[in-house]
Amino acid sequence: MKARGEGMITFNNVTKIYKGATEAALKNVSFEIPRGDFVFLIGETGAGKTTVARLILKSETADEGSVIVGGADVSKLSRKKTAYLRRKIGTVFQDYKLLPYKTVFENVAFALEVTETPRRNIEHMVPQILSLVGLSEKAESKPGQLSGGEQQRVALARAMANNPPILLADEPTGNLDPKTSAEIMKLLERFNRLGTTVVVATHARDIVDSMKRRVIELEGGRVIRDERNAFYSKKAGEARGE
Repeated sequence: MKARGEGMITFNNVTKIYKGATEAALKNVSFEIPRGDFVFLIGETGAGKTTVARLILKSETADEGSVIVGGADVSKLSRKKTAYLRRKIGTVFQDYKLLPYKTVFENVAFALEVTETPRRNIEHMVPQILSLVGLSEKAESKPGQLSGGEQQRVALARAMANNPPILLADEPTGNLDPKTSAEIMKLLERFNRLGTTVVVATHARDIVDSMKRRVIELEGGRVIRDERNAFYSKKAGEARGE
């Protein structure tokens, strides 16, 4: 199956069983995420959200079915093409994963250096990205000098440095207070408006309910709900008459 756009993600009847496990992590999962979509992946711990993310990145491969990212079946990619795929997917995690010995500028620049971006371009691009996430004045700070929200904004800037068509965020507000969480989600919305396909795995009910985007809900490794303009809980939406 060929995708219709670079940001497209398609799961076709995907089953994943980890070595030594008695139950499948994903069971016959199918969904399609068009380019430019904004999707919340929700479900209890162990529902399969992280497995979906790992399959998109080809950190794991499906035992059955196919995972299509940017028009390519990831299971058939060579090591070189897998590395290229990952450069086109920005990733943000709950624990930021910043390099503590590098400044904010250097952390963001690092993402460009690994793709062999010329130094003069890096010197021009990094200030623009830091301005976009509101961290221009923190360029020379180290991660340890920043608040949790500021560190997550650095992580977002680094993830978006190469202008990837897909942004994959795994519990991006998990360590943040409600006000800071809302600020991070506004940044994700801004990147989405610029054309990035955004996929967010989260337990944050308030955020999902306030944003009312597409929700794919997993339970026991299966998709049990796929709705647009949705609340975290289907019952919550019904209670509000929506």
